[in-house]
Amino acid sequence: QVQLVESGGGLVQPGGSLRLSCAASGSIFSINSMAWYRQAPGKQRELAALITSDGSTGYADSVKGRFIISGDNAKNTVYLQMNNLKPEDTAVYYCQLRQLGDDYWGQGTQVTVSS
Repeated sequence: QVQLVESGGGLVQPGGSLRLSCAASGSIFSINSMAWYRQAPGKQRELAALITSDGSTGYADSVKGRFIISGDNAKNTVYLQMNNLKPEDTAVYYCQLRQLGDDYWGQGTQVTVSS
């Protein structure tokens, strides 16, 4: 079993920054990718950013140029640096890990962008 623990959410003003962390533990032996998804009230969960085991990254158009995903393989941890936050970034952010075709999810962390 794999456990994911997210941290770093909170309330921030428009234009501000936050850094999310997601630490993976348990039966980890061959991670394919890790990603951050987000779900705003009344909307479907959507992919925000992804990083593969070889370090390749991908971003949703809505966050490109503002969010940066990075990983620490030694710590099995993925980060999401979020800059120039906008009210529309308000959502619950979920960490996802894919390993040998199985997906694992964290419990989510709330990010609220408001003045």
